[in-house]
Formats: sequence, structure tokens, C-alpha cells
Amino acid sequence: MEYGLRAWCMEDAPDLAASIGNRNVQRNLRDGIPFPYTQEDARSFIAETLAADPEQTFAFAVTADDRAVGSIGIFRQGNIHFRTAELGYYIAEPFWGRGIATFAVRRACVHVFEHTDILRIFAEPFAYNTASCRVLEKCGFVLEGTMRKNAFKDGQVLDMKLYALTR
Repeated sequence: MEYGLRAWCMEDAPDLAASIGNRNVQRNLRDGIPFPYTQEDARSFIAETLAADPEQTFAFAVTADDRAVGSIGIFRQGNIHFRTAELGYYIAEPFWGRGIATFAVRRACVHVFEHTDILRIFAEPFAYNTASCRVLEKCGFVLEGTMRKNAFKDGQVLDMKLYALTR
């Protein structure tokens, strides 16, 4: 199976809706994503992503044999943090455990460091998401700390970890 990153296209909407419409995927993401997640939701996301400022948002479909099986985005921060960016990603559950997230994180970070002035990329996974923490560690991210009681999701107060990769 060949993995890749590419721009989103409207034809990805069915795969996107199926991937992110999975509760097991959504439990690891921030709130604000509709459930159930429809193809119309997916088309809206794709349109917004394609219209985003390319100097602020670096967003890609994660692919396996050119089929969208996940999403990765790196988002430039503002004000004094304008040379810092936040990383977010997910992979569709049927593709977990295959190294796709590690591939995507490495490739996206290399792209941003090679094509921008960004100095630092950080990620904030939920502390319980050990698989995501391991992906970040395999990609050279350094654990900077645990942010205790940092989030409220699904009726629970959660810790989050802060990881960063610098140029």
C-alpha cells in the first residue's frame, strides 16, 4: 500500500465522512465536529480547507493508494507566536496501526519546515491517547509536559500532553 499527502478534493467527501463519522476517531479530536458527520459536512470542510490562506494553514488529505484515509493540518499561530504552528491529525480506524500517521506527521513537518519560516510545531494530544503520543515521539517531538485538567470532553475532565518539534 502506498501512502501519501495531497490536497483535498471534493471526491474525498464520502471517505472523509466515513472516517470522521466514527465515534472512536472523534473521541480523540476536539469538539465542534458534528455527529453524525455527513458528506455535506465533509464537502464544507474540504471547501473551507481549499479556501484557507496557504501561508497560515497547511492541510492535507492523508492517502493510502490515493484514497483519503485521514487528515493532517499544521496551523500557524498569531501575534508573537507567528513562527509557531499547531499540528492536528487523525487516521480512519480501519487504518490504525499501519504507520500511516507516523508517515504523515513526518512528511507534513518536513514540508512546513522546508517551505516556511516556522520554527516550532506543537501538538496537544489527550494524555490517554498513547498511540498518538507514540507517533509524535517516533517523529522526534519532545514531550514538554502534561497539562493537567486541560480539557473537558464527553463529560470528563482530561489531561493533555504538550509535544513540540523545533527546526
